[in-house]
Amino acid sequence: MATFSESIVEDASLEIFESLGYSIVHGPDIAPGELFAERTSYADVLLIKRLKEALSRINPKVPAESIEEAVRRLLSATAPNLEESNKNFHRYLTDGVPVEYRAKDRVVHDQVHLFDFENPENNEWLAVNQFTIIENRNNRRPDVLVFVNGVPLGVIELKNLADENTTIRDAFNQLQTYKRDIPSLFPYNEAMVISDGIEARLGTLTSGWERFMPWRTIDGDKIAAKGSLELEVFLGGIFDKRRFLDLIRHFVVFESSGSALEKKIAAYHQYYAVNKAVECTLDAASPKGDRRVGVVWHTQGSGKSLTMVFYAGKIIEHPAMSNPTLVVLTDRNDLDGQLFGTFSACKDVLRQTPAQAESREHLQELLRVSAGGVIFTTIQKFLPEGKGRKYGALSDRRNIVVIADEAHRSQYGFIDGFARHMRDALPNASFVGFTATPLEVGDKITPAVFGDYIDVYDIQRAVEDGATVRIYYEGRLAKLELKPEERPKIDPEFEEVTEDEEDQTKKKLKSKWARMEAMVGTPKRIGLIAKDMIEHFERRLEAMSGKAMIVCMSRRICVDLYNEIVKLRPDWHDESDEKGVLKVVMTGSLL
Repeated sequence: MATFSESIVEDASLEIFESLGYSIVHGPDIAPGELFAERTSYADVLLIKRLKEALSRINPKVPAESIEEAVRRLLSATAPNLEESNKNFHRYLTDGVPVEYRAKDRVVHDQVHLFDFENPENNEWLAVNQFTIIENRNNRRPDVLVFVNGVPLGVIELKNLADENTTIRDAFNQLQTYKRDIPSLFPYNEAMVISDGIEARLGTLTSGWERFMPWRTIDGDKIAAKGSLELEVFLGGIFDKRRFLDLIRHFVVFESSGSALEKKIAAYHQYYAVNKAVECTLDAASPKGDRRVGVVWHTQGSGKSLTMVFYAGKIIEHPAMSNPTLVVLTDRNDLDGQLFGTFSACKDVLRQTPAQAESREHLQELLRVSAGGVIFTTIQKFLPEGKGRKYGALSDRRNIVVIADEAHRSQYGFIDGFARHMRDALPNASFVGFTATPLEVGDKITPAVFGDYIDVYDIQRAVEDGATVRIYYEGRLAKLELKPEERPKIDPEFEEVTEDEEDQTKKKLKSKWARMEAMVGTPKRIGLIAKDMIEHFERRLEAMSGKAMIVCMSRRICVDLYNEIVKLRPDWHDESDEKGVLKVVMTGSLL
């Protein structure tokens, strides 16, 4: 019986690549000094001959000297750190390498495109195993490198499943060693893969261990069962030629976090949801479309904000949309513009800088454009001035897409008014919704505005994928009571939340809210909850480290609970925002 080894996993990987139409080359066969050498030095990571031939084929109108110039620029695509170098190359990947040359007595400013994204077979696809790289006296040999047009876009590190002393975590650690010892490989890297033949994970240059994620489907329809052999589905799902080009072109972003630059690539649920949403948008925005794109429901913690960014970036570039205008509707409190911050950080993939509508007038000004634009606004800005008035039409273009964050009835109050006002303002716009919570049973209004589900990624699948942590529910009961003298004032935000309701309805809601808030927030009940929370949290800390978040019904209850906890644990309090164990966080307003 053959012994299971790392080489078996490597051979299996190469067989999968061969089935995908890749050429297979053994690294030592093209090493420096060999008969079929493609490198002059072990420090070389680009296959220059293949690169030049591909660039000439893809850019037939560009002179040979400009092709040479593009190659030189790729070879020197360096920056003060590896992350910036990688970002610089990625810009070349998506936009092309800028060159200039003379033609018919004039200077032509052009781009040398590295890949033919529209015709995958016009590129050269190569998988190479045991590709030795020597840099600064460090001799390293990644298991498999994936070259497209001579550029090493993918690195795959494999471990032996039969060796109980190694895991894919060891493969992850090996990639970190490569980044340190042979950094010249990584300016060009787009995908980092680790596997032991069963488990397989995808990450980027900056991904920590927890951000290496599975890819559980080839076509986006059939999801591989948890615990099944993942390698074939994983490689087939990611490295299919057309899919891989699409993934690295439209589904990679760079975000700055303080002084650090973080590179992110879409997980499989984001990739397929976006492509489905794009197709639904093209149908909805067509002359025969009903302008209802649909709803994407991806559970909390699964990267909904980035999914929206990827969708926006791809729909903006789609030629059928003719440079569309995107209107992003957010909740008025949106954690002080968190979604806008994500879009702004990813402006490269959007090809423009998003704008926030500061008022109704500013919104109208931003929408009176002939094309383009990513506009953030709250739905309340579509409320016309004066009761009973109609919101005037701002644009009748069909290439306007309204993207609603948390698109459901309870969030936006579609019961009366706002949906109609948006339709009045943008009569031919298409509507798509993204939400982290399922639509309510019996909610007929949200589907009427946005359409049916486009894609669903629920909590069960998110937990299986490691995209979010498992939730455990433990019922704990604190009885409600109400005394007239304990009835508090209404939360100040009530007027904002119900500003679109009729007076009679508002009075009923106010009365109901007051009774419920008073019962929930009695001093006796808050005291019991504070004591129980502290005891429970401290017991948990004895077993594991961590944090706790308490969500309250109103701002008043938040403050009262804070004060009650501090009575019991005074050392948890500190006036400074940077000190102390306990803090109250209240959402602000975008208005």
